[in-house]
Amino acid sequence: MGLLRGTRPLKRWRYVGVFGEQLMACAALVQIGPARQSFWALQLPGEEELRERTRLRPRHGEVELVQGLQRGDALVDIPGRLRIEDRGVELHLTLEEEAGVEALCPHGRFEVWTRKQAGVRACGTLSIDGAPPRQIDALAVIDDTAGHHARHTEWRWSAGVGSTPAGEAVAWNLVSGVNDPASGSERAVWVAGEPREVPAVDFAADLSRISCDDGSELYFRPECERSRRDRLLILSSDYRAPFGTFSGTLPGGIELASGRGVVEHHRARW
Repeated sequence: MGLLRGTRPLKRWRYVGVFGEQLMACAALVQIGPARQSFWALQLPGEEELRERTRLRPRHGEVELVQGLQRGDALVDIPGRLRIEDRGVELHLTLEEEAGVEALCPHGRFEVWTRKQAGVRACGTLSIDGAPPRQIDALAVIDDTAGHHARHTEWRWSAGVGSTPAGEAVAWNLVSGVNDPASGSERAVWVAGEPREVPAVDFAADLSRISCDDGSELYFRPECERSRRDRLLILSSDYRAPFGTFSGTLPGGIELASGRGVVEHHRARW
């Protein structure tokens, strides 16, 4: 995709969220036209405050996100990588990426492409403030997106991982406001690693609940929050993204015994 289509600049990003009992974390590299941004955030068990940083001019080596290599239609056979080295945090993870769920959806006059992965194994090490590295074994969600979004964009989104009462692994990617037509959307629930598209969802204004057209109700309890407001000449962004735990039922009536992940509300003029 070109940097411009008409008057609309290209927006693209790779976001990785990692969720487990050992930590909850995210990192992203973002491009809007020629501009770049990076951010990361990390919460450890028992800590109410996030360790985090956002840079409008990313510095080399602080955040690195490398996409896994995919050959043809085969599953990714060379893993991706996440690395954060900043503010006393050294997080190095290997991401066992999969083919993911892809969608190409209209937005304004043009289209947005996205690929979502959820329930991806993330393994590696974490060192805090120079302490010896500890082993990390968690699950991740990955969002790769590129498109010439409309001038005004607003969405609510959630992604996470968990298990059913029977111990079956589940993961999800739910959205309203972007890439959410009735069919061919990015909405998906993974059960035992197999994704399927789910009906439309609606988010409570305070992000505490996600309701599905099939009657399912997913409840969210925040533990910490990354939020930011930017006003940059012709660009603006208001962003809330709390980490936390989930209960209730996923779309499709899938009961959760446990769930961890993120909910996000983003309003942008770009």
